[in-house]
Amino acid sequence: MSDDLWVIGTSLKGRLLVATPALGEGIFDRSVVLVIEHDDVEGAFGVVLNRPSETDVAGALPEWARLAASPPVVFVGGPVNPEAAICLARVVGGEADGWLRLVGTVGALDLSRDPELLVPAVDELRLFAGYAGWSQGQLEDEIEAGAWFVVDAEEGDALNDEPDSLWQRVLRRQRGRLAMFAAFPADPSTN
Repeated sequence: MSDDLWVIGTSLKGRLLVATPALGEGIFDRSVVLVIEHDDVEGAFGVVLNRPSETDVAGALPEWARLAASPPVVFVGGPVNPEAAICLARVVGGEADGWLRLVGTVGALDLSRDPELLVPAVDELRLFAGYAGWSQGQLEDEIEAGAWFVVDAEEGDALNDEPDSLWQRVLRRQRGRLAMFAAFPADPSTN
């Protein structure tokens, strides 16, 4: 399903927001955001999937380090509340205590749980510092203004080991005009 088929009033939970070239520079330039929550009352929040930091998970939250997906660094989830830790995890068997399914066997994991108790259930995880957030109606306005493409997420997107190419890969797998954006130059003035 592409952004052309998204209907206002439909939850975007578990879907991807892919920054359009019109969004411009900054943290959201060529970003891919997995929407964790979205409703008509509270708004939306998610995490940027393709902004790895230089901070090792072992240094930030050592108790979770052995489960960290590659690359084993904390990702910049967005500009809101950068000291907040958000966790996405792939679970074995599709269930775990404190885990909320988003796409396939990947979901949000409550970091207040005891890591030792979750080791058998969690295959791998990714930690994010901060998140992207929108107040009621704000995200819908940005989508209508052409800032975001709304596309289906695939299970491999959230914990991919090549975050620098995620924007192009997500766009390339789309049908029609969206696939063409994968070839959009990073700096259009050099084209």
